[in-house]
Order: sequence, then C-alpha cells, then structure tokens
Amino acid sequence: MTFVRIVWDEEDEPDGNVRHLAEHGLTVEEVEHVLENPMSEAVSGSTGRKCCFGYTPSGEFVIVVYEEIDAETLYPITAYEVPKPQ
Repeated sequence: MTFVRIVWDEEDEPDGNVRHLAEHGLTVEEVEHVLENPMSEAVSGSTGRKCCFGYTPSGEFVIVVYEEIDAETLYPITAYEVPKPQ
C-alpha cells in the first residue's frame, strides 16, 4: 500500500475518526504505524472497504478499515484489536 497522506478529523469532532479510534483504545500514532507497516491487506466483509492488519508498537494486533480518497490519500474509518493470526 502506497500513500502520502492520512486524513484525520479534529479530536473534538464527535463523529470523527480520531474519537472513534480512542473509543477502541487506539491512538492516531498507533494506527499510522499499522498503515505504514501492514502485515496483510484485505477487504472488509461487512463494509466492502479496504483494510489492513498489523501490530501497534505496543504489540496489539489490529485491523484498520479505511477509504482511499485518491491514489495518495487515506481516511481511516475505524481500527480495533482482533485475534492474532495463528
């Protein structure tokens, strides 16, 4: 996955992606790390959006679901911890 920019909403935006990540116990930095270092990529079975899987710096295995705004820009929709691959 190649991208140049990640779009983040303001932290105080009630329906924004930053607040949504925080509700799942994740930070912008952790999600950016996974987006920059994905272990695998897929398409979400529930939404049809692109997603990737990877480890946060603290070792949590998470999925990040995102939209591609254009060839260089991503908008993370959600991210949350999932079971580690076996």
